[in-house]
Amino acid sequence: MMPSNNLPDNFKETEIGPIPADWEIAPLGELCTVRGGKRLPKGHSFSEKPTPFPYIRVTDFANWSVDPLNLRYLTPEDREKLERYIITADDVYISIAGTIGRVGTIPEQLNNANLTENAARIIISDKRKLDNRYLVGFLASNRGQGQIDIRMTKTSQPKLALTRIKQIPVPLPPLPEQRRIARVLSTIQRAIAAQDDLIAAAREVKRSLMQRLFTYGPGPEPAPTKETELGEIPEHWEVVRLGEVAEKPQYGYTASASDHPVGPKFLRITDIQDSGVFWSSVPYCEIDERGLLKYRLEAGDLLFARIGATTGKTYLVTECPESVFASYLMRVRVQPQKILPEYAHYFTNTEAYWRQINASKGGRLKQGINIPVLTSLLLSLSPLSEQREIAHILSAVDRKIETEKQRKAALQALFKAMLHQLMTGQLRLPKSER
Repeated sequence: MMPSNNLPDNFKETEIGPIPADWEIAPLGELCTVRGGKRLPKGHSFSEKPTPFPYIRVTDFANWSVDPLNLRYLTPEDREKLERYIITADDVYISIAGTIGRVGTIPEQLNNANLTENAARIIISDKRKLDNRYLVGFLASNRGQGQIDIRMTKTSQPKLALTRIKQIPVPLPPLPEQRRIARVLSTIQRAIAAQDDLIAAAREVKRSLMQRLFTYGPGPEPAPTKETELGEIPEHWEVVRLGEVAEKPQYGYTASASDHPVGPKFLRITDIQDSGVFWSSVPYCEIDERGLLKYRLEAGDLLFARIGATTGKTYLVTECPESVFASYLMRVRVQPQKILPEYAHYFTNTEAYWRQINASKGGRLKQGINIPVLTSLLLSLSPLSEQREIAHILSAVDRKIETEKQRKAALQALFKAMLHQLMTGQLRLPKSER
């Protein structure tokens, strides 16, 4: 942010910081009416099937809009009782309890849907002064969220009173500029949504490929199959236990993590994300030479989450700095003359693998897995040449997914930068574009 004590001539200081001199500023309550939503009557339930009366909850808020996948619906009787507590496609929503400050607009197809009591409806009084999509952008910006934050009641259940929403100062560029700002941000958001679609499509391709490859093999024509404990697999494949093709699994090291380089990196379950491991953020730990020899990670190690919400999830080490692994993980080192680490890792993404993991937990969410579970784990074992081909095919899809995720991350970074610069007036759109 530009320093307030040395403003350019075309900026002025305000209660929310510097803004362009030709912008106005006004309390939200002078521009809008704010109304709360309403919960279901006590003892009443949502309809068991969709009705013409959708009910929008905070959990449905997503990407400045609404995710329609898990909407709830009112019965006609409850709709009649709650008909005043609706939201239109021209309004702005804001969450006011629990998760505070999530904002957006609803799609046209949900116009006049009912709104949860944990959110409020912001109704713009004069559309010649304020654009609803611009208002969403401001409230979602760092400045807007800062204004929301200082007005929250910060208890065990945070809340934002309707009267305090009205106090939020809103910067007001000329209306054509507001609309242009909103269009630019919407364009980037659509590009991000398109990346989400590409990522989802690539993941579906991978899922279908895995089903095909582990059922019929990697050949151009489906191989003859046989029924096994794992389901249908090619006739010339075997079913083996992990203990037959790998060293005995190793439990991880117990230590305290440190932000200071007191020893090797200390990889924990929480450091392993869908995008892999960001080694720069992994902490360190103290360990002696004997322990380092026992717990040191190497390329080709397969790590299993042995407890917690991610039990059974695996991570294949491809490269790493000097590092050891933590106690909530188990390491498996396969015998590469029998099974490739990459192939074993891909198998742990199959339905056949997860059936076994879930069965070992006995339906208990907090039940972990142990060495006996892993050593007795069944795998479908193909010839090494086919393992390489399967790993090559699936790794190509993984690279595609990673490329699309990186493009999405770049767009998200662009969106964040543009949101800040446009909402503070540091970036002005050409007048011819307004």
